[in-house]
Amino acid sequence: MFVIAHLSDPHLGPIPEARISELLGKRFFGMMNWIGARRRNFGQATLAPLMADLLARQPDHICVTGDLVNVSLPAEFDTGATFLASLGEARDVSVVPGNHDAYVRSAMHYHLEHWAPFLAGDDSHPNTPVDVDAFPYVRRRGPVAVVGVSTAVPTAVFLASGAAGRAQLARLSRLLAALGSEGLFRVVMIHHPPVGERPFHRDLRDAERVRAVLAEAGAELVLHGHDHRASLGRIAGAAGSIPVVGVPSASAGPDDERGAGGYCLYRISGGPGAWQCEMERRGYRASGTEVETLGRERLVGGDV
Repeated sequence: MFVIAHLSDPHLGPIPEARISELLGKRFFGMMNWIGARRRNFGQATLAPLMADLLARQPDHICVTGDLVNVSLPAEFDTGATFLASLGEARDVSVVPGNHDAYVRSAMHYHLEHWAPFLAGDDSHPNTPVDVDAFPYVRRRGPVAVVGVSTAVPTAVFLASGAAGRAQLARLSRLLAALGSEGLFRVVMIHHPPVGERPFHRDLRDAERVRAVLAEAGAELVLHGHDHRASLGRIAGAAGSIPVVGVPSASAGPDDERGAGGYCLYRISGGPGAWQCEMERRGYRASGTEVETLGRERLVGGDV
């Protein structure tokens, strides 16, 4: 059995001090959002016990689906790197960026530089810088192939949308088909959800094309963040439906209206043509103070 843990959107705080020039434009409004709401609703009081519980489960691999930072100030990415390292060795922790990790155009390279060990594919040369063309990356771990897709693109003020882009989707199609031929359980990580309805300013702009690639090339599991909600959708594929799972923000307080902090465990067993995957949701209940099991569900195999 291979066990994956999945968390997302920790929005690590506090926001570091910054020069006035760094807070012009979109960052100013993001800072106001932090001061007005996020710093009260997101924090270590939720995150630290949740991560202690996660690490106590001793998963084989940890997937982090973006939004580690808030307004993409340079120092925030050092905090993000420290957080990722606290979860384990880089080979055991994979991350994809979210919209807050590419908040403004001038910050696009920060996550690529600071988090490179955690988002570099197995075939990446250690002396070659990671860039946007490195996505999707692939990490083979036991019976599993972790495929990291980036939907992080800079957007205008009040927009939190994303896009994978045609070039990345063409690479994704080829990779998923090849990994399927290898008989691996394909886990796709992506920040913006490719299923469901949400306002245009928060959507995945090429969601329809993403779904088409997944349906045609195949995948066993898709993990996402962004919505700060526990969710389960499905994409109809040629070899059966593909579960698409979202998790709450890992830092959300127990009274957060979109759901208290939580994460998921996925227990993967079986083999090609007979895969099984059970999901366990762990986190806080509304107004609760203890991390506990909130539910279990068979996603792949069995009676699904």
